[in-house]
Amino acid sequence: MNPFFERDIRLTRRQFFGKAASGVGMLALGSLLSQEGFAADLQHLGQKGAHGLPGLPHFPPKAKRVVVLWQGGAPSQVDLFDHKPGLTAHRLEELPASLRAGTRLSTMTSSQGKYPILPAIKPFKQYGKSGMWMSEMLPHIGGIADDICLVRSMNTDAVNHAPGVTFFLTGSQIPGRPSMGAWAAYGLGSMTDELPAFVVMTSADEKKTCGQLFFDYYWGSGFIPSMYQGVQFRSEGDPVLYLTNPPGMSSDLRRGVLKDIEELDQQRFAQYGDPEIETRISQYELAFKMQTSVPELTDISKEPESVLSMYGPDVKKKGTYAHNCLLARRLLERGVRFVQLMHSGWDQHGNLDTQLALQCRDTDQPSAALVQDLKQRGLLDDTVVLWCGEFGRTVFAQGDVSKPNAHGRDHFGACYSLWVAGGGFKPGTVHGETDDFSYKIVKDPVGVHDMQATILRQLGIDHERLTYRYQGRDFRLTDVSGQVVKGIVSDF
Repeated sequence: MNPFFERDIRLTRRQFFGKAASGVGMLALGSLLSQEGFAADLQHLGQKGAHGLPGLPHFPPKAKRVVVLWQGGAPSQVDLFDHKPGLTAHRLEELPASLRAGTRLSTMTSSQGKYPILPAIKPFKQYGKSGMWMSEMLPHIGGIADDICLVRSMNTDAVNHAPGVTFFLTGSQIPGRPSMGAWAAYGLGSMTDELPAFVVMTSADEKKTCGQLFFDYYWGSGFIPSMYQGVQFRSEGDPVLYLTNPPGMSSDLRRGVLKDIEELDQQRFAQYGDPEIETRISQYELAFKMQTSVPELTDISKEPESVLSMYGPDVKKKGTYAHNCLLARRLLERGVRFVQLMHSGWDQHGNLDTQLALQCRDTDQPSAALVQDLKQRGLLDDTVVLWCGEFGRTVFAQGDVSKPNAHGRDHFGACYSLWVAGGGFKPGTVHGETDDFSYKIVKDPVGVHDMQATILRQLGIDHERLTYRYQGRDFRLTDVSGQVVKGIVSDF
């Protein structure tokens, strides 16, 4: 008897109805395959991620790759980037109620009895030929002032961490959408067969003061095939899980096993057309290649001492922000499309007077070094380096200002700052302006979707045309809004 028929005879009642349901699903799949968008997706999957979607990039790109230096917890723009010398004269005065009216605050301070103004805790100074004002706590980033574009007029609807991070990285405050890196990998594909198109690394301040978690949906693929999600590199053990061969298994034996699995998966894909099956095929193949490429990538022993010293004293400590910044450069130069470094420690509600300086010390030098390293290797021109957090901090104090380590600043989404370098962004420029209290934007506001649209545009992508149909709707990173910010890119 044909073994396939024998299998059918042994079907249970539940299995029978399950198979019948999948048959109906296949009819629906056949209908979908006739649609141009879905057919393009399967064609893309057939290329195993080596190339992007047909027709992309939409226009000549200014950048080939992106690295996001995520500062989790929300850096204080009042203390670091948004110079407001006039606040000194108003120290501990009440922030006018008329100014606060209509501004969304978190529940931690929305019912405060008082809102005392707290000026920057350290002096600002001017850096570079551009004369850009930044805190003296950021001397190394100040040293690259003429290479960065500082945006002081960012704003977001979110006032809590997880929704804020999710919004910036996926375009929605609700989890489940594809992340920015996944969209880039989906649309443009990979530039290497040896490493993932999208890599993520996480780190935290030494004392773990922030307490914020990094959820995997911050680099997930949402409803697009999971082959485009970020691959997380770990700081302990194998950088990627299951990278080494199990005990007793040689590389040749593992290669043979993977080949057999691939043949079975190909048969299953031909039968059902499930994109996740094709994802498994491509990921098995990539994992095998990474057994060689990843150990070489993570071995920094051959880096010149001049380069190591540029990233600071923590560069040789695995899992630190400095170490991850160096690995980011090594990933980018090896063809990785999108690198996302996520570092926590910026949530200074009650320890602003001590922790902010420590956090700047740990991240300032490596951040600047990455820009300098890319520049001296000729990679900065076509690499976008984005330094940002989920929102900013309030100009008024939270807690008891009269006591050390008992006060800080709360979350604030109405205005905050970030900077971006390379990839066609205007160097040595400041975009946007807030009022005298760093509380409301008075010139050139930039929303989250605007920044997303601009980054995609530098990659050669029209953010309105990179879409994915899901549950009857065409989704995109920028949802239903977003405009390219012409004032911060060089060719407008």
